[in-house]
Amino acid sequence: MNESVTKEQPIATEVPALESGPVVTPQKRIFIGLLGVTCLVLTCLAFVLWWIPFVGLSTIHPYLPAILAGTLGLIVLVVLTGSLLLTLTILTGRDFLSKKLRGVVIKVLFPLLIIVGKLFGISRERISQSFVAINNQLVLAETRKLAPSCLLLLMPHCLQNHDCTVKITGNVENCKGCGKCPIKDLRELAHSFKVDLAVATGGTIARRIVVQKRPQLIIAVACERDLTSGIQDTYPLPVYGILNRRPFGPCFNTEVPLGEVEEIIRRFVGKHE
Repeated sequence: MNESVTKEQPIATEVPALESGPVVTPQKRIFIGLLGVTCLVLTCLAFVLWWIPFVGLSTIHPYLPAILAGTLGLIVLVVLTGSLLLTLTILTGRDFLSKKLRGVVIKVLFPLLIIVGKLFGISRERISQSFVAINNQLVLAETRKLAPSCLLLLMPHCLQNHDCTVKITGNVENCKGCGKCPIKDLRELAHSFKVDLAVATGGTIARRIVVQKRPQLIIAVACERDLTSGIQDTYPLPVYGILNRRPFGPCFNTEVPLGEVEEIIRRFVGKHE
């Protein structure tokens, strides 16, 4: 079981926050609700699969219906138990096989819930937001305190001012610190906590950065699509996702909730020096 981590107040005097964009509040209940519906559907499906061949199987051998019922019941029990452990981890923040559950959520449940969500008219964007929030809860439950060198801040290139000509994707230290975009403040935040900061222009560059840096944990800022694909691509490496803010639309002069980034860094590495 992971040790609880004390939440401290973020430093407001050292790093100014750029938080003028619209705030997206992921709703975990969407994911949990769809998970409950999926469990119900699977249970009903299992019953139907047992009931339909019941008459035919009994004529072959009297024990076959019972064997099929036991097999399907075991499958339902495993699904319900996993769903219960997942819900308990989300609600309590305690470690109930968080790493294994995170793998199931990423590889199985998220694609399945996208399909179920379409049947109920829930957009992929809302389900993705809920998925990121659930993943973050599992990462918090799973991950202990880390050395600053083990953490990577991974940012999207769209945070950089569109008119800026400085190339920062290879080296964030090239930033001139003009303050027209969040990169200056993110760099100062990374320096204060002694953590790595990198900017990626896309998934391929992001994966290359992860291979080069070899972090134990990633704090990533991006849109719903890039966060969900990044979380899936890097598993089992834990990724804590933070949705960017898009006051001018997607992929153009986006913003980052610096206060949230600082708070999460504190949760994983503690105080800065």
